[in-house]
Amino acid sequence: MIHQNLLDLLGDQAAYYLEHTSQTFPKAQLHAPDPNHVEKIWMNSNRSAQVLRSIQQILGTGRLANTGYVSILPVDQGIEHSAGASFAPNPIYFDPENIVKLALEGGCNAVASTFGVLGQTARKYAHRIPYIVKINHNEFLSYPNKYDQILFGTVQNAWDMGAVAVGATIYFGSEESGRQIIEISEAFEMAHELGMATILWCYTRNSAFKKDGIDYSTSADLTGQANHLGVTIQADIIKQKLPTNNGGYTALQYGKTHPKVYSELTTNHPIDLCRYQVANCYMGRVGLINSGGESKGASDLQEAVVTAIVNKRAGGMGLISGRKAFQKPMEEGVALLNAIQDIYLDQRITLA
Repeated sequence: MIHQNLLDLLGDQAAYYLEHTSQTFPKAQLHAPDPNHVEKIWMNSNRSAQVLRSIQQILGTGRLANTGYVSILPVDQGIEHSAGASFAPNPIYFDPENIVKLALEGGCNAVASTFGVLGQTARKYAHRIPYIVKINHNEFLSYPNKYDQILFGTVQNAWDMGAVAVGATIYFGSEESGRQIIEISEAFEMAHELGMATILWCYTRNSAFKKDGIDYSTSADLTGQANHLGVTIQADIIKQKLPTNNGGYTALQYGKTHPKVYSELTTNHPIDLCRYQVANCYMGRVGLINSGGESKGASDLQEAVVTAIVNKRAGGMGLISGRKAFQKPMEEGVALLNAIQDIYLDQRITLA
């Protein structure tokens, strides 16, 4: 995206997003994304040489190759939200090959999807773009609906199809979170033993997180703690929703926090809220990728670009955007993915 086009897209919000200077965690304290991310961060860790190679394969693919940033296409919504709700807006994506084609033509670092989608296309494409197999899902067909992530296959199966990484979701704060933490910790340990990287969807989920009409499941303090739990079980990349508010701990009056979290370590600015998420990823040692969110139509491009700016300027590693891309004609989806990537390629957009 040409910089003037970006300014036009942001309009009177351009200065708000592009000129903000964070006074919470100084940028010098962050481990910002870097072309030499593997050498700087992971070389002295417990990750094996095979895992380092897998992380680098993701970082070295697509339009953002060797920048330290990633753009990943995730398409597991056929299970998480139903195939009808997900693919009816653009029915070509009922065919899993088109999902992989979109990731390739869109210049993504990797494609993340289900055992079924990636298994159908592995022999044709697994050597052309890194595969990330999402190993658990909330199947959303049980009645009444329940919110639980269950395993859909094995790490060994993901490795056999040529995947370089596995992804998983934990609903931190849910009734089932204890079992999910144990399952995914064990799955990630096996993935690392086989040489694959690990990506964790660190979502908070509990009906009690909603109070007085406000949903605190995407508050900076609660999602930040979810991130901290995610890096503790040795995720190599953390996926998180962009914060929409703050003060979940204080509003819900449970758990433990500290006044400085709200008086010094965060502000109401979205970049500062996202930086708190980054800080909880070991100050950016483990890359934070934010999700692109649902497709809303005409506003998708602006929303995707703003999310990318917030993530990049906060110290994040990139975006994992699906519905905004695949619920459009493929050419428009490619253009949206490229617009996101242009934010990370634009050297004028720097850490806040």
